[in-house]
Amino acid sequence: MHAVGDPLMTRVEALQAEADKLSDSDRTRLLEHLVERLEQDPEVEAAWADLAASRQDDLAAGRVAPVPMDAALARLQSRFPG
Repeated sequence: MHAVGDPLMTRVEALQAEADKLSDSDRTRLLEHLVERLEQDPEVEAAWADLAASRQDDLAAGRVAPVPMDAALARLQSRFPG
């Protein structure tokens, strides 16, 4: 944690202010860039890959039905308004 007045914190705050000025698409590109540079836990990544493969198998085998994107988004918006 950085103390108030810490030069590093001032730099982070300046970067945040600059990011706030970007268009939505540029902020998205910046976010993707930063996320790519985060250290990924190989075990967590493997677990996500296994889950995705399992869900794809369930879908292909007909064990689950796909949900249209607009229905999924509507469900999320009603569950998490605002």
